[in-house]
Amino acid sequence: MDNSLLKEQIGLKVKQLRTIKSWSREQMADKIGISVAAYGCIERGDTDISVTRLAQLAEIFEITLSDLLGLTEKNVFNYTQAYKPAYYKTCHNLQVNSPPSATQDSTLQYEIEKYQLIQQSQQKEIEHLQRQLVQLEEINRLLREKD
Repeated sequence: MDNSLLKEQIGLKVKQLRTIKSWSREQMADKIGISVAAYGCIERGDTDISVTRLAQLAEIFEITLSDLLGLTEKNVFNYTQAYKPAYYKTCHNLQVNSPPSATQDSTLQYEIEKYQLIQQSQQKEIEHLQRQLVQLEEINRLLREKD
């Protein structure tokens, strides 16, 4: 996989998780102790993220590093030896095996939490819209009284 594509995919995942949590970029930057501009580079996939930073993000989102990276027992990775010239590159396929039940339980739990957060966010939006409706009805009533 192309490095830039990998960085973009990780950045997109981080952005999706932040959005699900209803956190702003400023809040995320503050949580991980970097500037908003530096955090924006992560979401856009403009920067290489260290393993330490990835682990920190996973902890903040309350997920495993594997979940953050989208790893499952079916993922296969290609490792290219970087120290050789391009025409001598050697690829090694590595199968990541984890107990299916643990991975499935983890994935299901993550999906449940994600949908609960989405539901909470939608409920907050409904409540906000209901308050706006009440305010608009009051404004409408006042305008009718003026006429």
